[in-house]
Amino acid sequence: MRILVVNAGSSSTKLRVVDPADESGARADLAAIDASDIATEGLRAAIVGLGRVQAVGHRVVHGGTEYRAATLVDDHVVARLTALADLAPLHQPASLAALAAARAVLPDVPHVACFDTAFHATIPDAATTYALPRDWRERWPIRRFGFHGLSHAYAARRAAELLGQPLDELQLVTAHLGAGASLAAVAGGRSVDTTMGFTPLEGLVMATRSGSVDPGLLLWLQRTVGVDVDALSDGLEHRSGLLGLGGTADMRELLAAAEDGSPDAALARDIYVHRLRAGIAAMAASMNGLDALVFTGGVGENAAPIRGRAVDGLGFLGLSLDAQANERGAGDRVIGSAGGAADVLVVASREEVEIARQVGSLLAS
Repeated sequence: MRILVVNAGSSSTKLRVVDPADESGARADLAAIDASDIATEGLRAAIVGLGRVQAVGHRVVHGGTEYRAATLVDDHVVARLTALADLAPLHQPASLAALAAARAVLPDVPHVACFDTAFHATIPDAATTYALPRDWRERWPIRRFGFHGLSHAYAARRAAELLGQPLDELQLVTAHLGAGASLAAVAGGRSVDTTMGFTPLEGLVMATRSGSVDPGLLLWLQRTVGVDVDALSDGLEHRSGLLGLGGTADMRELLAAAEDGSPDAALARDIYVHRLRAGIAAMAASMNGLDALVFTGGVGENAAPIRGRAVDGLGFLGLSLDAQANERGAGDRVIGSAGGAADVLVVASREEVEIARQVGSLLAS
């Protein structure tokens, strides 16, 4: 079965055709899209150019409480996913626009929605429940959902392969570090904790997103300063994170500027690492142990200084790096284990492989 995987993110749209051996074949990389006809016209043309496929898998960021596994798409599902758009405003509209375009081009093959939230459906109530009034929690679906589940699931499976150990016997912290960033505690192949919450704003510092902020600060900005909801949303989603701290959302530019002596860039780097290091320790604590730390995503795969600075502060967890392997290696690999109680790995993000696996499993059932 040749499966087309459509991954419409906040910064790009990636099309991959994956074959039964989990190998990516035909591909196309496009700019991020929105719901306009002009924006999706190029996407429709690119899908046609990739050739015949037997199914399409779509990355959808938010499945809410209703969708906890890969799901065949119909008009009802599209309507339900549209209702969740305000919970992931950077991602859900793009995913839905891409879904509509692909269904228009390929109306006679099954389309399957694969959710970033689904992998985290196994997290226990103690880690998903906010300490908010009972009537709020009963009236609305307020809980920590978690995101990047497709990436975390693949990184955990691939790490087990590299270590030559059964996934169900491992305690892993997977670190998806890209434009968005999150951690997951994966115990026995199941997510038991994560850093993102009700929306993808919670948790680590990201490229343009703030990560966790004191809600009292946001109330103060509204009540005392008069910042309205739209301005708050724009600031938190688009003008915060590395961009707000260091003047650029690109980690490569930020690290270069820090090396050149920019105090703002150095502070942004240090804040990013501080939050990352604290989050890794928290994820390990939620499992009461750690066998391996797995870096993935654009920053996780390519920013050796970030990996090095993060692990340097986590020796108490039994983590250590091979400096040469960290700086000079390439591809999926172990970059730290000698003398440490836990391994450190780098795994290329292959969300398309995880999506194709879920599509194949659903259609074969």
